[in-house]
Amino acid sequence: MIRVRVISARGSTPREAGAEMIVTPDATQGTIGGGQLEYMAIDRARQMLARGEAEARMDIPLGPEIGQCCGGRVVLSLDRQAATPQDHPDVLIFGAGHVGRVLSALLQHLPVNALLIDSRAEELARASGPTLLTPLPEAQIRAARPGTAVIILTHDHALDFLLAAEALVRPDLAYIGMIGSATKRAQFTRFARDRGLDPAPLTCPIGAGLSRDKRPEIIATFTAAELMARLTASSLKKYPCDS
Repeated sequence: MIRVRVISARGSTPREAGAEMIVTPDATQGTIGGGQLEYMAIDRARQMLARGEAEARMDIPLGPEIGQCCGGRVVLSLDRQAATPQDHPDVLIFGAGHVGRVLSALLQHLPVNALLIDSRAEELARASGPTLLTPLPEAQIRAARPGTAVIILTHDHALDFLLAAEALVRPDLAYIGMIGSATKRAQFTRFARDRGLDPAPLTCPIGAGLSRDKRPEIIATFTAAELMARLTASSLKKYPCDS
């Protein structure tokens, strides 16, 4: 399969630098903006597959000559990938309660590798998507890849605090979020500082800046939006758009 990635986006373009898609002989995953730009990239990627090429580059002006009127210019890199791409960020969701199960289901449709973690088999059995049953969830934070996102919403405040403290030891995590309230945030701040930890990287409550609705489905939806905004910002630091 071929990964198509926007490596430069000048002027008005349908997607930003860092956007990517996967092209196989009979399918695609993701998008670089649609239209003729995407059709041209798909055609070139399938040429590469047929010819056995390893990499290529395309510099495409988005004007009337290709049927797009954005007026910008896009440079694409195309490179052959292994059969299973592993470059989506990992998201560890701790707690398979109402919010955790909805959040896990939502993230299955987004470009992340989401894993729902709990010590309660009966709750995990009600979830969709990948799950992990473990009595030592904190070990998953210690073993997480750099750039992983951690979302904490267990049934136990003490466990929430333990997991958040483990996450704060990892400055290489992309996002650390914990369900709660202003009171819980204040309690955790004291807990963290007593242990010599800076609580500033923790987002708590999660998803609260977008709505005060406390229904699990709404909290999960806004948490997913908050998470993706953070991950997207992190990606743009790697692939800044050209002016």
